[in-house]
Amino acid sequence: MNYGLTERQLRGLMQEARSSKEAPGTKLIELLERRLDNVVFRAGFARTIPAARQLVNHGHILVGGRRVDIASFRVSRGQVVSVREGSRGLAPVKEGAEVAAGFQTPWLQVDLATFQATVTGLPDETSTLFPVQTQLVVEFYSQML
Repeated sequence: MNYGLTERQLRGLMQEARSSKEAPGTKLIELLERRLDNVVFRAGFARTIPAARQLVNHGHILVGGRRVDIASFRVSRGQVVSVREGSRGLAPVKEGAEVAAGFQTPWLQVDLATFQATVTGLPDETSTLFPVQTQLVVEFYSQML
């Protein structure tokens, strides 16, 4: 997958998805899309997920007004993700804003003028930027878990 996770991280998410009441494939997509590094990317604050992960790890991202430096942090409905005021002039942030329109998603309300994104809903399997055959992922991990 294009989320930049290690095998161990993906296996952990798959275990969590399987233990939920929802379909494992749908829950897996939700868990992947709700990662802070992915939200920063989808909001247009970075051009790529690795660039978004670096912004998060270096403390340039706020969630609910508090600095969060863990890329795997899971956002919830109603939370506001923003770029720190002093970090808005950074090259990765400017580059992300230039291509932001291509990554927008209906579950995020983005205001690029203020560098804020509000989580208005939860992602589903239609939220991905590329087609994902979640059934194949579920079948692969069902043999391993």
